[in-house]
Amino acid sequence: MAVSFLSTVPSLLPLVPVPLNIAATSGSRYPTVSVTIRCNKIEVDTANEVRFHRRDILKCVGATIGMELIRSSGTFVEVAEAADLIQRRQRSEFLSSIKDTLYQAIKANRDIIPSLLTLALNDAITYDKPSKSGGPNGSIRFSSEISRPENKGLTAALNFIEEAKKEIDSYSKGGPISYADLIQLAAQSATKQTFLAAAIRKCGGNEEKGNLLYTAYGSNGQWGLFERNFGRSDTQEPDPEGRVPRWDKASVQELKDKFSALGLGPRQLAVLSAFLGPDQIATETLLAADPEVFPWVQKYQRSRETVSETDYEVDLITTFTKLSSLGQQINYEAYTYPVKKVDFSKLKL
Repeated sequence: MAVSFLSTVPSLLPLVPVPLNIAATSGSRYPTVSVTIRCNKIEVDTANEVRFHRRDILKCVGATIGMELIRSSGTFVEVAEAADLIQRRQRSEFLSSIKDTLYQAIKANRDIIPSLLTLALNDAITYDKPSKSGGPNGSIRFSSEISRPENKGLTAALNFIEEAKKEIDSYSKGGPISYADLIQLAAQSATKQTFLAAAIRKCGGNEEKGNLLYTAYGSNGQWGLFERNFGRSDTQEPDPEGRVPRWDKASVQELKDKFSALGLGPRQLAVLSAFLGPDQIATETLLAADPEVFPWVQKYQRSRETVSETDYEVDLITTFTKLSSLGQQINYEAYTYPVKKVDFSKLKL
């Protein structure tokens, strides 16, 4: 008996007939059959009218088609990978230039460091989990938000960001940098400089030894995940009021409640003490009065007394990374640009 049916998939099989003989073995439910595949049509001849299931043939055809698709897609995969590598390089080079700009600007104005840290925190901590709004979206740049009581004293830090942005935008090939990105990157640069300064201080003021200590034993290599979150978008309106505590006036319980609403706890509250207002010592004194926060304040104080400060620095970077990405949809193609094509007509061969 001859059985035939039309395949429901486009033909990726050879145009010449392909005989497929399946011999029955002991215990097999299939007899000896002959299957001929011709483009879109499959014919099966069976002996003694034993039924050969269509799904079994489709499994064979599907495997063949799958292998053909994998083989034929190689060129497209290579092109996609090449384009992705170009974009990664563009973003990496741009990020490296931003770091250099911020490093030099902060080095010339180290007094701005506490304000840059608080600016980044206050821009990020407006995130509201139930509504999935706010977060590190650059909203703090608006005059109505920067002038709020919780942002008192941060105008100089915002002015610093504005000046840095002008310089960065002047050499950007992929469009202006967002305030959301720049505010968080400035806080990163400020944090790294405090870590480096601590390493130099512990090496008796020797910059070469301090740089070596920080590079070899410090936390510089922990920033990878933070730097992947590069491509935040700016909001076009201020975030709602009442989402940022007054760091110098709030009780420890109020701070704990705010951090808890963000998915953070006493540990993160303690490690972020340098961000909670301009006076870190006063903040830690307040936090140490709480039995839940005290062990972490003590832990990080001890860590800062060690040569590498590893526990403190790694936990701070981890917490800051989470904070700086709250509610953000990262555009991993941000700041990329078309590569200039070669005009072959001008080449002399």
